[in-house]
Amino acid sequence: MVRFVDDVGAAVPLPSEVCRVVSLVPSLTEALAVSCREKLVGATNWCTHPADLVVARVGGTKSPDLNTISALAPDLVVANAEENRPVDLDVLRGQGIAVWVTDIRTVDQALASIETLLRAVGGSDLGWLQQARRSWAHTPAVAQDRRLRAVVPIWRRPWMHLGSDTYAGDVLRRLGVDNVLGDSPQRYPKLGLEQLPEVDLVVLPDEPYQFSQADGPESFPATPCALVSGRLLTWYGPAMVEAPPELRKSLRAALISADAARPPSTS
Repeated sequence: MVRFVDDVGAAVPLPSEVCRVVSLVPSLTEALAVSCREKLVGATNWCTHPADLVVARVGGTKSPDLNTISALAPDLVVANAEENRPVDLDVLRGQGIAVWVTDIRTVDQALASIETLLRAVGGSDLGWLQQARRSWAHTPAVAQDRRLRAVVPIWRRPWMHLGSDTYAGDVLRRLGVDNVLGDSPQRYPKLGLEQLPEVDLVVLPDEPYQFSQADGPESFPATPCALVSGRLLTWYGPAMVEAPPELRKSLRAALISADAARPPSTS
């Protein structure tokens, strides 16, 4: 038995060879599937990547089927401090199942945390991690001449937004875009649109709320709106490889489109 320490400082005892892993985090499911698919035996219903993944489904991130997980006899269950409920993880630990909890708030934390996890379970293909490091080491800002101020709605009815201490906030920061609610006391503040400060850009991801061209931009008629992939903005894992150039392209396109739509100056 080998003892590791997870992101929240808890000891995680693992056998010398980990053969069966259940993941309760979609982004980590993708990382495990790419790096050691043969070890992954269970995942949540929300684990949609890779699209061809065939494993037992164990319910939702907030409502996992603990009996199904137990029946899979995993050497390890992978969870996240924000996405999964401590009460569920405690039940699994009480059954003698090792649980590894990640707690990821920045790009650098994501790269370090996932590498530690994959090495602990014996992941053989870590090439995407090196690609992700290179992608994030050489990422130009969206606007070359200034930093941008943005708000990131993640839900409506009621409106909720990206607040402080989030992975997505750090992703945007590294692209030269500052979240205007980044100093909020809440990670996901509920604020009406009339309560928002002035911004250069509204970033509308397609998850958890599925903003689209027909649902979202109409609420911000005077501000450029960028529709972006929620996976690229919020998933740490293999999505990190393509996230910098693709997000930058989407954000820049929104600014260019808004500039082109402005009437010419008459001065």
